[in-house]
Amino acid sequence: MNVPLYDRDLSWLSFNYRVLCMARDEKVPLYERIKFLSIFSSNLDEFFRVRMPAVLAVNKVLDNNPAAAGEEIISPDTLPAIQAEINRQLGVFGQTLTGQLLPALGSYNIHLYYNEPIHTQHHEHLREYFLTRVLSFLQPLWLRKKKPEEVFLENNQLYLVVSVTEDSAPDMQQYALVNIPSAFLPRFIELPALDNVYYIAMLDDVIRDNIGFLFPGYTVNGCYSIKITRDAETDMNELANDILEQVETMIVKRELGIPTRFLFDAAMPLALRKLLAVYFHILPEEMVEGGRYHNLKDLADLPMPVKSPAFAYPKQASLPEPSLESTPRLLEEVMKRDILLHAPYQRYDYILRFFNEAAVDPSVQEIYITLYRIASSSQIANALISAAHNGKQVTVFVELKARFDEANNIRWAKKMKAAGVKIIYSIPGLKVHAKIALVKRRRGYQWDYAGLMATGNFNESTARFYTDHVLMTAHPGMTQELELLFLYLQAREQPAKYSYLDFNHLLVAQFNMMARFKQLINREIENARAGKPARITIKLNNLQEKEMIASLYAASQEGVEIDLIVRSICCLVPDQPESSNIRVRRIVDRYLEHARVFIFHNNGHEEVYMGSADWMNRNLHRRIEVVFPVYDPALQQQLKEIIRLQLADNTNAVRLDENIRNIEIEPAEGAALVNAQASIYQYVQSL
Repeated sequence: MNVPLYDRDLSWLSFNYRVLCMARDEKVPLYERIKFLSIFSSNLDEFFRVRMPAVLAVNKVLDNNPAAAGEEIISPDTLPAIQAEINRQLGVFGQTLTGQLLPALGSYNIHLYYNEPIHTQHHEHLREYFLTRVLSFLQPLWLRKKKPEEVFLENNQLYLVVSVTEDSAPDMQQYALVNIPSAFLPRFIELPALDNVYYIAMLDDVIRDNIGFLFPGYTVNGCYSIKITRDAETDMNELANDILEQVETMIVKRELGIPTRFLFDAAMPLALRKLLAVYFHILPEEMVEGGRYHNLKDLADLPMPVKSPAFAYPKQASLPEPSLESTPRLLEEVMKRDILLHAPYQRYDYILRFFNEAAVDPSVQEIYITLYRIASSSQIANALISAAHNGKQVTVFVELKARFDEANNIRWAKKMKAAGVKIIYSIPGLKVHAKIALVKRRRGYQWDYAGLMATGNFNESTARFYTDHVLMTAHPGMTQELELLFLYLQAREQPAKYSYLDFNHLLVAQFNMMARFKQLINREIENARAGKPARITIKLNNLQEKEMIASLYAASQEGVEIDLIVRSICCLVPDQPESSNIRVRRIVDRYLEHARVFIFHNNGHEEVYMGSADWMNRNLHRRIEVVFPVYDPALQQQLKEIIRLQLADNTNAVRLDENIRNIEIEPAEGAALVNAQASIYQYVQSL
């Protein structure tokens, strides 16, 4: 299929650059700008753990056989382009931190020591901290005394390479490795104020300032920071029935993965760089020049010794849903009408209440739920445990392959299983990413069904800063199809064996989702051909799947007006003949845009859907996802108004051009400034 497609990794880097731009935006409060730097750094670390291994592997294949690229979005120029873009962004990162944010902190009399000598007045304090708090965690290793296979650099941990000469043999340079124990101690240490200036030092500099204590009889000639990032992509597609044990093993193996990035201090001498590359078996393309400090995702923990409204976003309490405040029984209310909630603008308490009521309601007999990323202190999981203790049949599908959350999910799965909850583990070759739950109540000889479906995880922690929508419904068709899907999930079989499953309301990946989306797009095409209004509005996190992009191009060429809000990866190329009627926007703000919403005009009889599925290869071909309709006209209107505000954003939204660059949106002359997230809060407040 020959359609214009943008490289997914360069597109993702464009998104991360938008995050970095928020750190440069003076309209954003100072400490929030520092947090955006932290998010940028954390995102880039994950990119090197998850995506860079694939890019490096493909590059090696293409070196030997350029024709192997086939129809995929792969080019021999991809790796150099990615490396060049990362280097450019890191340069902007450094300039933002040292040229903007550190001076801005200084204007509030806050001084973070950064690549500079420590004042003599602070040496004694740092030495005391070093001797009493830090020293017990340090484990110096002489490289000349250890074989390379005996020295293992832990993933994303910080180290110093120290160059020393023995006082009795000053001509012989020797090297030692010293760990920076940031996993056990705070990265930032507050120091006594000097002349009303608050000082903060980094743990790295506490060790540097006292490094000589570790090497008596030696002269320290240099001290250089390094960090290694390891491949986190483990193949979980072929897991068999003993999946729990296999995933636990893979978590350990992942931390031992092959290097994908060796980050080193740019001040390190070339000879030492070469020595370390040979010693740790690092390839040239894995060597990445950095600054004096690594793991700057830790900036999120920078102390705030001065309280000022200019430092953080104003507090924004989650709003009540007035009609639910006086409702004595939430489940009874769900039986009467559909309920739509918008996190984090509205309280997540109602979701917790849904499960808490189900756990103690005597008429509730069965509870079913899928859990993808469980909160570390999950109230929902505790409610499910209580339900099991109360004699209810509780069935939980736990996705053990949720990357970086596997260990927490395993911990909760074991705890729930011990309480009598029926635990269903992952389906081999598939991830279950659907966000669905079903409660069955016995009423005499009849059953009541209450369904809960969401665009994001059932996780009260992330619900505080992820924008998502949650639908509670007793719609007979949808709830019966939810029951059908849960019966399938318990079988843990491949979807091909269940081709007879018939979903008329729900769009379920592996069954009818792609076909249904194409039908909805084709209906708009037919309307456009007939001279009727035709419009599609879609909000996603990621857009990559080739067939769906081709369908959007086809609709655009037939005159269908298409608005896309794509937060992260976007492989559809705007501003092309194929996409002349497609506009793509991106929004990065205080909350992480996370919802997936699909609106099809349908000649004025709009159909509105939302759900868990991005249009990525993995979501549509290797996961169980659920997208569901919103039937209630009033609730449809709420979603449409929220999307309208996001399309009207002219402060934090950007449009994407043919190179997936973030182009600022200039407000029309005299037009009011619109910030979508602030406006949505006001709108939800008015409901």
